[in-house]
Amino acid sequence: MIVIGDHITTAAIRVGSAEGYIDWRADYEGLSYDLVNPPTDVLTGVRGLMRALDLRYGALDFVITPDDEWTFLEVSAGGQYGWIEDATGAPLTEQLADLLAKGTP
Repeated sequence: MIVIGDHITTAAIRVGSAEGYIDWRADYEGLSYDLVNPPTDVLTGVRGLMRALDLRYGALDFVITPDDEWTFLEVSAGGQYGWIEDATGAPLTEQLADLLAKGTP
């Protein structure tokens, strides 16, 4: 999940091998990406976390169980997003440029 200002973009990383299931970075060729809509309670929690940490940008990691339960792992205030943008076409760089151009209150 990438949070840029008020924009939240979420991409599921899907694995295609046993190695990737253990660590998705072990099989880059077997990965696929889909933009997804998180549950409302997850979005509410993420917005609250970003406010509490006073962050306008963050790359957040979750695990989603087969039962569609979202488990938060971490937020990185300097996490990378380019590969998600490339894989999904999400306009993340444009959103970040807009945020930087507007400044923050």
